[in-house]
Amino acid sequence: MEKIIDEKKQGESLVLEQKEGNKRKLFIESYGCQMNFSDSEIVASILNGQGYNTTQNLEEADLVLVNTCSIRDKAEQTVRKRLEKYNAVKQESNPNMKVGVLGCMAERLKSKFLEEEKIVDLVVGPDAYKDLPNLLAEVDEGRDAINVILSKEETYGDISPVRLDSNGVTAFVSITRGCDNMCTFCVVPFTRGRERSRDPQSIIEEVNDLWNKGYKEVTLLGQNVDSFLWYGGGLKKDFDKAGDIQKATAVNFAQLLSMCAEAQPKMRFRFSTSNPQDMTLDVIETMAKYDNICKYIHLPVQSGSNRILKEMNRQHTREEYFELIDNIRSIIPDCAISQDMIAGFPTETEADHQDTLSLMAYVKYDFGFMFAYSERPGTLAERKLEDDIPLEVKKRRLNEIIALQQKHSKLRTEAQLGKTVEVLIEKESKKSNEHWAGRNSQNTVVVFSKEHYKAGDFVNVKVTDCTSATLIGEAVGYSENN
Repeated sequence: MEKIIDEKKQGESLVLEQKEGNKRKLFIESYGCQMNFSDSEIVASILNGQGYNTTQNLEEADLVLVNTCSIRDKAEQTVRKRLEKYNAVKQESNPNMKVGVLGCMAERLKSKFLEEEKIVDLVVGPDAYKDLPNLLAEVDEGRDAINVILSKEETYGDISPVRLDSNGVTAFVSITRGCDNMCTFCVVPFTRGRERSRDPQSIIEEVNDLWNKGYKEVTLLGQNVDSFLWYGGGLKKDFDKAGDIQKATAVNFAQLLSMCAEAQPKMRFRFSTSNPQDMTLDVIETMAKYDNICKYIHLPVQSGSNRILKEMNRQHTREEYFELIDNIRSIIPDCAISQDMIAGFPTETEADHQDTLSLMAYVKYDFGFMFAYSERPGTLAERKLEDDIPLEVKKRRLNEIIALQQKHSKLRTEAQLGKTVEVLIEKESKKSNEHWAGRNSQNTVVVFSKEHYKAGDFVNVKVTDCTSATLIGEAVGYSENN
């Protein structure tokens, strides 16, 4: 993944407050999307109740878990390299260490993982984490263990996640799991199953609990948050079979946003990820209505060509995407928008690529996540379409997309020069321990001198300089939300 601006941590070991009496040590790493990081918090919570405290020291771990991503081959190769590292530690200093693979890669490869990677003792898919105690009992008795059964109901709504490696300011709250869209390039429907939504009351309870613990911002997570629909449980596709009372009391994503914003009016809310075909006007209007809903939308488009969008089984056209962008700009003029873009999808012509560049020129995204197409086993594209774009062509097209995005990102940050923006302080700047780093409502990182402020403060910052990724400024006082 090429990133113009992204503070997301990849592959970091995570730390949990130690529970007195726990004797075993858990080392857990997460790769890929925000949902994987959120899932690792669920796993740590489950294992915390089974006698495990987490550690950052791989060499002392009784159990090592890696939460995996299957979105591209590069992500899977990264995981295999980490398994080599675990094996080296096991051979050199910790022969009793057990190793497990979690997440999408586990779901995709299933028992094949146990055959290919001899160090692996257990393989657990995203819907089977509650079975970890039973699986670990199998491992303790000397047997390999596997559970990759996809669920139609599991949302982990009854588990209170621990906050791993937390800054104490921002947190993830999962609201949906799975995806029904079946884009031809994507493995998510096969690794995370069908779409199902979590009980809104459990979401609000988790949000309230985070506020009581001092958190100031929540990101609502799902593979496709706009498809959130709660009518008492079950798959979204079964909504038409629900009774009249269930339909009348159903909660959609716009209503859930309102519930969150009103439950904690001093807390900021973000969400990710949206799908263009499912984002409705009432979501945009709800964002505009509440000051504590951040003015930022991650809106993956993948291609600017109608022909390629059809090949991808994206359920929107270029023109429909433009209409959605126009509505966002009209209703929320200061809304930041980011993208996902794939270069070199099978059959992509130079004209298709130019359509992508012209779409980007129309939208002028604030930032983006850009990839060269990577064929994923089991997807419809892998089965039906030849990966016929030469690697050098993919790289050249990707570089052109990145260059244009960098230009637009710089335009967006330069437009903030001289303005005063509200920033939630999250942590020290990576480059200086004398500066704070936080984000504004539009999800842009802002850096400024620490002075007397502290993490968790809402501060007004006057922007004096910028790069394509970061705003640099001077604090001018606390904001009214502090």
